[in-house]
Amino acid sequence: MGGMDIAVIAFVVLVILVLFAGIKTVPQGYQYTVERFGRYTKTMEPGLNVIFPFIDRIGAKMNVMEQVLDVPTQEVITKDNASVSADAVAFYQVLNPAQAAYQVAHLENALLNLTMTNIRSVMGSMDLDELLSNRDAINDRLLRVVDEAANPWGIKITRVEIKDIAPPTDLVEAMARQMKAEREKRAQVLEAEGARNAQILRAEGAKQSAILEAEGQREAAYREAEARERLAEAEAKATRMVSEAIAAGDVQAINYFVAQKYTEALASIGTANNQKIVLMPMEASSLIGSLGGIGAIAREVFGDGQPSAPRPRQSTPRTGPATSSSETTS
Repeated sequence: MGGMDIAVIAFVVLVILVLFAGIKTVPQGYQYTVERFGRYTKTMEPGLNVIFPFIDRIGAKMNVMEQVLDVPTQEVITKDNASVSADAVAFYQVLNPAQAAYQVAHLENALLNLTMTNIRSVMGSMDLDELLSNRDAINDRLLRVVDEAANPWGIKITRVEIKDIAPPTDLVEAMARQMKAEREKRAQVLEAEGARNAQILRAEGAKQSAILEAEGQREAAYREAEARERLAEAEAKATRMVSEAIAAGDVQAINYFVAQKYTEALASIGTANNQKIVLMPMEASSLIGSLGGIGAIAREVFGDGQPSAPRPRQSTPRTGPATSSSETTS
């Protein structure tokens, strides 16, 4: 092998080395910075890239995928001087590899300390009750503050989430007692409202009952008055008919009227509770004559198909004291 062959081989090897030194492959999800004599010149995208060998070199290999930063547990003093323990998780993404590589050293450590500092600042400005009930508001404030602080580094904070907030044990017990007292108070209020509504409903029911009872009594009184009026009209009509019969010379109508009143008086006397023995004068002929008049009137009203027989002439009753009496026991 002559000197020419060695020179050709050496040239080929040099070309291969130059190609390997000048051609760079960047994987997907990463971006590389290029430095020329120690100064940043450009950023290589994923794929095949060419640089000047021995002049340019790879500076920083930046991961541009979204990454997770775990924030450890730390003690936080709230606005009302309550001590709580809180931990969080942050998600970030490198948008500008050059700024992330050359604007800050130890990027993850810087983001971690920035997040922890702002957690203490945001949570320390809130009361304990507000801290426990407004976790979404805390996350929004942390995201806004941390993202604004990391923006000059070419970093986008996509999400900050508080994982857990743990108050001290004695504080948790006090909160449990407070919650129990609030629930008991609410139960007593509801019970009182229920009793009040029940009393109102009972009063309304009594009112409606009284109204209906009064209306019923009024209707009963109206009907009773109407019945008395009808009865009075019937009595007046009967009296008028008897008067007309008397005026026409009908003696039987007089006998019927007198017998009816006589029997009603006897029935009232016999059914009285304050009398046990009733002594009264009774004239048989008068009672028989009254009953005979009643029978004649009934025959004339209902009819039996034959004319009534002439009545015997009644003798004039004697004047003087009655010689017969009857004793009726009720």
